[in-house]
Amino acid sequence: MLEDVLGIRRVVLACGAVDLRKGIDGLAMIIGDKYKQNPFEKGTLFLFCGKRSDRCKGLLWMGTGFLLLYKRFEAGQMSWPRTTEEAAELTEEQFHYLMLGLNPLNPKIKEVTPGKAC
Repeated sequence: MLEDVLGIRRVVLACGAVDLRKGIDGLAMIIGDKYKQNPFEKGTLFLFCGKRSDRCKGLLWMGTGFLLLYKRFEAGQMSWPRTTEEAAELTEEQFHYLMLGLNPLNPKIKEVTPGKAC
């Protein structure tokens, strides 16, 4: 997967909402100022979500520069933890839950009602 190619060893989830209009510099400042973490830690992917839960941004220091990642769910949304203003470290399994749209800190499968058949 992507984490293997990019050498991601650690995933940090920024709980709560972040303004996703921010770019690399703004997100790096949030990592340092608000979460008291080092944005230049090689192999650490920092993930952010805005008020809308259908997209997230990731910031990764590659050693020679930052990589800014953006994911938008076309159908549905993520269950992003909003209750705390802390950063939570995710396991590999929790990261996969997040990419499936589940809350990685409390994964629960949601019941859905299918729409009309085409």
